[in-house]
Amino acid sequence: MPLFVNTPAEKMTEPYPRRWWALLVLCLSLLIVVMANTSLIVAAPDMTKDLGLGSSDLQWVIDGYTVPYAALMLLLGSIGDKYSRRGALVLGLLVFAGGAVMGGLVDETNLVIAARAIMGVGAAVVMPATLSLLVAIFPRAERAKAITAWSATSGLAIAAGPLAAGWLLEDHAWGSTFLMNVPLAVLGVVGALLLVPPSKAEKMGRIDYVGGLLSIVSVGSLVYATIEGPHFGWGVGPIAAAVVAGVGLLAFVAWELRHPHPMLDVRKFRERPFSGSMLAVLFFFFGTFGSIYYSTQFLQFVLDYNALETGIRLLPLAGAVFVGAAVTGRLAPKLGVKLVVGTGMLIGTAGVFLLTQIASGSTYTDFLAPLLLLGFAIGLSLSPATDTIMDSFPESELGVGGGANDTALELGASLGIAILGSLLATSYKDKLTDLVGGNLPATALDTAKDSVGGGLAVAEQVAKNPQGGPQQAQTLVDAVHESFAHAIAHTSLVGGIIMAVGTVVVLMVLPGRKADGKHRQEKPAAPEADQDGEYADSVR
Repeated sequence: MPLFVNTPAEKMTEPYPRRWWALLVLCLSLLIVVMANTSLIVAAPDMTKDLGLGSSDLQWVIDGYTVPYAALMLLLGSIGDKYSRRGALVLGLLVFAGGAVMGGLVDETNLVIAARAIMGVGAAVVMPATLSLLVAIFPRAERAKAITAWSATSGLAIAAGPLAAGWLLEDHAWGSTFLMNVPLAVLGVVGALLLVPPSKAEKMGRIDYVGGLLSIVSVGSLVYATIEGPHFGWGVGPIAAAVVAGVGLLAFVAWELRHPHPMLDVRKFRERPFSGSMLAVLFFFFGTFGSIYYSTQFLQFVLDYNALETGIRLLPLAGAVFVGAAVTGRLAPKLGVKLVVGTGMLIGTAGVFLLTQIASGSTYTDFLAPLLLLGFAIGLSLSPATDTIMDSFPESELGVGGGANDTALELGASLGIAILGSLLATSYKDKLTDLVGGNLPATALDTAKDSVGGGLAVAEQVAKNPQGGPQQAQTLVDAVHESFAHAIAHTSLVGGIIMAVGTVVVLMVLPGRKADGKHRQEKPAAPEADQDGEYADSVR
């Protein structure tokens, strides 16, 4: 066999012999882009101190990655379908690595945000390419198992990111958490060229760039409004973004309904397996990422674990993901998507509700059960939902299918961090004001209310006062801990209610086992010629 794989997957008469090695490359690529989000969780305290980040700055360091990541996936997935899925994977990894190098070397807030945005663009190319290549390479009989491995990798990255970042932060500055992505991305590029066969949708026709642009405007504006509005107030910018998102969404739907070959056939949302699975992915990552976001802050700021210790304590979540993935591989074919996904969402909802019991005296053991439940729920639910979504798209639209799945995933995660994060900040601020509002100067109080890290920083300054400083500082520390624990409990209640409502909606939308099986056995209609006389591929 030649050094580089040159035979397209679509031209192979037999299943690609090195497909399981190729899956390892695809999972590594997925691991990198998900770790870029989760590693920042434990690096945030060091970045906050070193760069002097305020609450708004820190939010945008996080979401500078997620906005382009969520907004660009549909269009870039379609471009990968048209020209080269493997080429898209390689290019995306290189762009991602370039952003990581920049982020590791700069020391100014706006440049860090710009680096994160570049990494987000690269991730938006990589993420749908991994799924579209997976579906193109694996025959239908093996696809569910491959998607289960892909899904389990997402859960592994949630714990691996903080663990790797924590290990580096023991002896290195926060920039190392960016640079650690570079050798992994290079390894992914080499592995893609050696082990992943080329693939593209033959005779796909023209790309719907207008639909792609409208999707970027709609999703990007929605994420921006969700971040800025709840967290920093509904000023002119967030309101304008929300209006643009609404108008853009309506325009996108109208355009896609009229276009002869739309980027995303919105009529698919009439199919209950597809729409139910999309909602499940969105709601699930809304609750999961929001909860992990503030749970890790409690571990670091209240329980005083360092970055490595925090990463180690997230490992049970990764283990639970693999257990859930192993279980779903056996249960989903027997019980059907609705029962397995619904059960996973119920378990995840229970995990979020358990966090309502957090108090200022809570220890790590109070977080262990929620983490285990959330991890098991990810492993149980994500694979069958993703498999159902990808099964809804013909061969010529695998990149779009991956983009749709990943947009729901990333949109849910970013909305969870933004909405639950804003509720957390508001609840923390109100509680701390009640506890110490009259005992601090206005400037110090504003700093303490900005974030739990800000509150502890003010306490450090108070402790330096020789007259009663240490005692006053301890009182402030206790108030900060109590306020943050109260905020977690309150936010988890709201998040649990949203998750519960989402679970009910998903169970109402997803069809029963018989209807689901019928959907999977349907054959796509014969391909129709486009305006250039070309034909779209059908499902293999």
